[in-house]
Amino acid sequence: MAYFLKKTNNKKGTYLQIYESYYDPERRGGAHRSCKPLGYVHELIAKGIDDPIFYYSEEVKRLNQEHDENKQREKNRQISGESPEKLLGYFPIKNLNDSLGIRKYISLMQTVTDFRFSIADLIDALIYARVVYPCSKSKTFEEVIPKLFSAYGFSLDQLYSGLAYIGSEYEKIVEIYNHQIRQKYRIDTSHTYFDCTNFYFEIDREDDFRRKGPSKENRKEPIVGLGLLLDAHQIPIGMKMFPGSESEKPVLRNVIDELKQRGNISGKTIQVADKGLNGINNILHALKAGDGYIFSKSVKGLRETEKVWLLLGNDYKDVRDKDGTVLYRMKACVDDFPYDYFDENGKKHTVKLREKRIATFNPKLAEKQLYEINKQVEKARLLKASQAKRSEFGDCAKYVSFFSADKKGNKTDGKVTVEMNDKAIENARKLAGYNLMVTSELSVSAAEIYAAYHNLWRIEEAFRIMKSHLDARPVYLQKEDTITGHFLICYLSVVLTRLFQIYALNDKYGTEEIFDFIRNFRVAKVSDRKYINLTRSSTFIKALASETGLPLTSYFLGNEAINKMLNHRF
Repeated sequence: MAYFLKKTNNKKGTYLQIYESYYDPERRGGAHRSCKPLGYVHELIAKGIDDPIFYYSEEVKRLNQEHDENKQREKNRQISGESPEKLLGYFPIKNLNDSLGIRKYISLMQTVTDFRFSIADLIDALIYARVVYPCSKSKTFEEVIPKLFSAYGFSLDQLYSGLAYIGSEYEKIVEIYNHQIRQKYRIDTSHTYFDCTNFYFEIDREDDFRRKGPSKENRKEPIVGLGLLLDAHQIPIGMKMFPGSESEKPVLRNVIDELKQRGNISGKTIQVADKGLNGINNILHALKAGDGYIFSKSVKGLRETEKVWLLLGNDYKDVRDKDGTVLYRMKACVDDFPYDYFDENGKKHTVKLREKRIATFNPKLAEKQLYEINKQVEKARLLKASQAKRSEFGDCAKYVSFFSADKKGNKTDGKVTVEMNDKAIENARKLAGYNLMVTSELSVSAAEIYAAYHNLWRIEEAFRIMKSHLDARPVYLQKEDTITGHFLICYLSVVLTRLFQIYALNDKYGTEEIFDFIRNFRVAKVSDRKYINLTRSSTFIKALASETGLPLTSYFLGNEAINKMLNHRF
């Protein structure tokens, strides 16, 4: 924002106004508005101002100088000031973070830097602020951190500098957390769960990190990718950031290798992932490292002999719930299965691997998929009848065949001759409700493989926590290191929340209940030694109070009660 003197000439004379420039979010650009009408020059002279233009030009200079000084003062301002309302729901996350003893290692890392503030404090403050009220970094600094109970001594500029630093060192910080979690809990890598997601940025131009690629949300903007690794207890133990244009498949290999190297992990790890990461290179890499795998496999891409086995229904066994309702049907076999791959010279090879394959049929899934298939087929028929362009068919294009309009390969106006692909429709309907899992673990029962694979929902939940509860997007940051630092804070928030859920609460409560408590548990200061509890009672709060012995349901809370919460050990 800046001020300037606007001079408007009309029949009556020259009219003076002080205008200000400002950013208009609706127009997404600069705009101007009058902030102080002054009057006509001749009228101002009559009031005793000898040279009104010079006089008010000097006033404009003074206003701009004051604005610049205020802006600089705000920029360099340390977090201070007391708000009567205090956010307290983050205390379980603080308790767990303190108990891990992370600070000493972060402080040692900082000794080689020139920072005049505590990086450990910065990480703590950003994690606690993220879980209680996710928002932009400037708003976090100005409105959220002052409502936490600890005092933090860093400026907004230092916050951004520190964020870039932890982004550049994110792999070391993840390693520190894993090391300390292993000391207190047990990281179980007998099974590891891996998946990737991506986050889009509302920008037009790509850079080296934010690249255009296949978005999970079907967005056209540049994206960055994030790979997440969970241990057998579904605790996050690794993250990997990568440009949005890169394939997800090599990330699995890289993050497993780095985890083993940094964590000195030996022994067999069974890698669990969905079909998007089921590539022959990942399979061969796992076997070469002495590891195993459990992947899902697309039933549509199976060879014909494999499809025949999948659809033979006489050897499926029903799995029922306690009321006798069929949940799904399952069968398994062990055999040598061919995989094709290409070497570095582009030459095709076929290798046979001995695998166990577990096929399942889910009646409810079949019903849902048949509904979607029929819906797309009907859409394709309507588009065909209306002679729509090929580009208009979208996803339902897989149920039609396209031919050139004039049978000579010359398309006119983008229109083509369309025929319904009855074979593709029949094949899709036959495969509705079927899933296939492939594994190297021949001696493990089909039921155990099924249970291990279906724990992948935890990793999907971790992504959902990042994208919804922690508002990982939108990201108002530009540089790769600060973007990575932002996602590191989101990752650590998920780690600590999951430790609270799995180990402190014995996995008895869902993330919705946990985040409701973290966001809503707050107090107001009414005197130097007394607070009042502003939180509405809930079943979760009563249960947590009973299990911890903390006065979470009390209306009046003294400093001793607050300190008891902030220093509790789970």
